[in-house]
Amino acid sequence: MDNRRLLLLIIFSFSMVMLWDAWQKYSQPKAILPAPVATTAVPPAPQPSANLHEPRPAAPGTAVATTVETTERVTVRTDLFVAEISKQGGDIVRLEFNAYKDSGNKAKDFALFEAKHQYVAQSGLIGESLPNHRTVFSTDGGNKELTGDARTVELRLEAPASNGIKVAKIYTFTRGSYLINIAHEIENSSEKEVAAHAYYQLQRDTKAPDGESSMVSTFTGPAVYTDQDKFQKVSFEDIEKGKAKFANKSDNGWIAMVQHYFVAAWIPEPGLAREFYMRKLESSANPAVSAGVIVPAPLAAPGSRITFSVPLYAGPQIQVILEQLAKPKAEGGIGAQGLPLVVDYGWLTIIAAPIFWCLEAIYKVVGNWGWAIVLLTVGIKLLFFPLSAASYKSMAKMRTVTPRLVAMKERYGDDRQKLNQEMMALYKREKINPLGGCLPIAVQIPVFIALYWALLGAVEIRDAPWILWITDLSAADPYYVMPVIMVVTMLIQTKLNPTPPDPIQAKVMMMMPFIFGAMFFFFPAGLVLYWIVNNILSIAQQWQITRMIESGGKAANDSTA
Repeated sequence: MDNRRLLLLIIFSFSMVMLWDAWQKYSQPKAILPAPVATTAVPPAPQPSANLHEPRPAAPGTAVATTVETTERVTVRTDLFVAEISKQGGDIVRLEFNAYKDSGNKAKDFALFEAKHQYVAQSGLIGESLPNHRTVFSTDGGNKELTGDARTVELRLEAPASNGIKVAKIYTFTRGSYLINIAHEIENSSEKEVAAHAYYQLQRDTKAPDGESSMVSTFTGPAVYTDQDKFQKVSFEDIEKGKAKFANKSDNGWIAMVQHYFVAAWIPEPGLAREFYMRKLESSANPAVSAGVIVPAPLAAPGSRITFSVPLYAGPQIQVILEQLAKPKAEGGIGAQGLPLVVDYGWLTIIAAPIFWCLEAIYKVVGNWGWAIVLLTVGIKLLFFPLSAASYKSMAKMRTVTPRLVAMKERYGDDRQKLNQEMMALYKREKINPLGGCLPIAVQIPVFIALYWALLGAVEIRDAPWILWITDLSAADPYYVMPVIMVVTMLIQTKLNPTPPDPIQAKVMMMMPFIFGAMFFFFPAGLVLYWIVNNILSIAQQWQITRMIESGGKAANDSTA
């Protein structure tokens, strides 16, 4: 009995520490950041640390410096998003999605790249007289839009010619795709070969996305993938301290900026030499970093024109899309192996991934993510029915002998050894395992934690309605009805459990529903829905088993009395 309570107290204590830490993060005052200056500082172009091919290009020439805010922008509209591209550097400075709403204002569309977070996608060339993200480009027309039956729309930006070299940056947007192709065209009219490197980087401040609750912490920051070192997440703090550790050079892999539900990733072609880098931006108004990749450009002989490109995926972390991009070109992908790993399932990915696959399969049948969560929770509960039944039977038996345990404690309260002997004898006579109620539950814990992470990381439930006032399963219940229901179900479960003989333990057990419930007031509605359904099913199962066993144990207690 004491062992069982000790195990429960350890589990609850560990949960309390985690919840208290999350509460502290949630309730602490926000750091006051310095007000942004009138102009946005433009960091220098990166340099390769060593030759990726010969000859090594010279440092970029001095380019025209103009602030991002005052530089003219070109707007490109597709069926999925609206992109704003600055003529300075040809950078994507804003990317607004049509299918996702802003976290704070549901009347507005969500923007991944935007000025508030200094989040932009930049690219340029490294070499003598070649343009970089400081250069001001010109366009051959105004705004672009994907209309009619057109499959693609193209935006061409041209840099000022220098020393007989003309460079153009060409954006290609495709219908139904979040993949943007960025090509560089070098026309060499000089008498010398042009050897260049191209760099592709993502710049962002170090703040969490707007509307992100610290109660359900998710990763925000750069990530690198290579076949050799696999998936590596790098914290902003490590970059700022110069302690970032990641794969530096490879002939495969990609670099990304990851945040809850969304990702932007530069994905060079497999087999091409590349060098990854991350650095703190010293000239930024607010703390910010850049993460990128440098690749060699083909040699441009005199009188020749060469074109090379690197695609950028900037969109939601939809598993089916990421898995398709991870396939080789022969199968319709782009060879972005490992890209589905940006969906953060925590340390239980091996369990969470198939759970989400089941959730998605259910959704395809019922057409509502809320009901899909309900049915998935029912399915998991049925899967673990035998284990749960064993646990509840053990707890029900404990309830039947609790009066006798209390009597023993009163009788042998001063003789600890005798009390333990009598308790073990009672367990043996009644065929009760003191840990029988805990071990079956412990086996199920990894699965339910994996389900928690699967729901937390699923962009599919963002802005997804369920019923009545629940219009976004990824946001907290605006009226707190569901958290209150969850507290009630936890209280009922506590009442069904055997009451600890120790008054202090009993009080702790009664406090737990209120402590957990307070935390769940800030959890996404989809996660609270999962807990409510699980609790209701557990109550029904536990009540039935307890009723059956207590009816048989009542006579034994009466005869003992």
